[in-house]
Amino acid sequence: MTSGHPRAPRRALLPAVVALLGALLLVLPLWSTPGAAAASAACVADASTGCIGGTIRSAAGQPAAGVVLKVEGQGQSVEARTDDTGRWSAAVTAAGEYTVTLDEGTLPAGETLRDPGANPRTVTVELGGTTGALFPLGAPVAGGAGGAPTSEAPTTDDGGAAVPPDGQGGDEADVAPESAAAGSGGAGGRFVQLVASGLIFGLLLALASVGLSLLYGTTGLSNFAHGEQVTLGALLAYFFVQVQGLPLPVAGALAVLGGLLSGYLQDRGIWGPLRRKGIGLVQQIIVTIGLSLSLQYTFNLLAGGGSLRIVTSSPGIVQIGPVRLTEQSAVSVVIAVLVLAGVGYFLTGTRIGRATRAVADNAALAAASGIAVDRIVRLVWTVGAGLAALGGVLLGLYLNATRWNMGTALLLLMFAAVTLGGLGTAFGALAGSLVIGLVVELSTLLIPSDMRYAAALLILILVLLLRPQGILGRAERIG
Repeated sequence: MTSGHPRAPRRALLPAVVALLGALLLVLPLWSTPGAAAASAACVADASTGCIGGTIRSAAGQPAAGVVLKVEGQGQSVEARTDDTGRWSAAVTAAGEYTVTLDEGTLPAGETLRDPGANPRTVTVELGGTTGALFPLGAPVAGGAGGAPTSEAPTTDDGGAAVPPDGQGGDEADVAPESAAAGSGGAGGRFVQLVASGLIFGLLLALASVGLSLLYGTTGLSNFAHGEQVTLGALLAYFFVQVQGLPLPVAGALAVLGGLLSGYLQDRGIWGPLRRKGIGLVQQIIVTIGLSLSLQYTFNLLAGGGSLRIVTSSPGIVQIGPVRLTEQSAVSVVIAVLVLAGVGYFLTGTRIGRATRAVADNAALAAASGIAVDRIVRLVWTVGAGLAALGGVLLGLYLNATRWNMGTALLLLMFAAVTLGGLGTAFGALAGSLVIGLVVELSTLLIPSDMRYAAALLILILVLLLRPQGILGRAERIG
């Protein structure tokens, strides 16, 4: 075997681990912003506490400070007041329905409720979760219908993602992703907000998808258990933050390490022996399905069937022109860009990365030229699982909720992304993920938000019919 070729997986793993953890450490100061520190004093939901809260803004979008709200129900009465950022929260200790009444006499001068008839509001609270109560400000709508629902309890899709209530206007509950703010600013403002949300979702989806694409390229295996690596990252982050009380950046780094270790152990204990025994790809795919089911129900047993929030305090808001992002999402974008750029450099600018691409192009030829194919595949399993875990952490923060089957709900989107971009190519996975992210968010302009994932799967079908090799894939001759 030629000494000039990469051989040692341990030496290959070190720069990969450093790159993933370095991205988190580079943005550590950003997670300690004043806005995040201020949020730490807000209500924190736990097994015995539920939170009701939101953010009240003027018709011009400025924070409305000093507004008094009263929460009553289940034998409890709690008063809350908005702070200088317009945020408020109230803690309750029993699940059930509560009425939230805003004292209109404490509104800033010249401000009125957009829907005076919706004050008070009724919300349903669950212990361990945060429920938004929305009070948009602005000119009253004719007929007294402000478009806001009576109950602001956030719903969840199949993946546990928080689905924002409609018609939020100038009041944000801060319990849903950026698309929650898409209803403000008119049709043009909503379109720009959805584009930004789609790009963010696409970047985070790309983190989870790159490993899936590289794994297919190097082994030909479609890993149906890859979604569980995403769930693992999110649940580990929840465990380290909510159970162990660690800071979010430290918890995120530990979750990524857990993902890296999981990928390494899987290949060493399962996939490596199967490859050496000459087990076919079809049989290996069946094993991935069985592993997926086993991990899903293990997560269900350990974490329960409800939605979990990695961070329960209300995040700060970053305004960039017409686009409003939470501070967590802004930091997540920085991390995703740095890590994806690092993956791109690794694949194009390092010898081990070029060896990985050689194995993906032709494993037999790569082996004949002296590349240790099995060790490269183990590296791909390890790094791919680590990237998926990082994607799970950031998606859990972006969607504001995670569940035991979060990765399963996202798996079809990941397959759609890697197929659209071109199977086996990391850059194709990035391009496909961005397209899928935009389609998922922009489709809500035409169809209900509960059906937004269906639009992405329709794109997958059309791609397979019209361009099976994907955006960046190469057409291959068959026969």
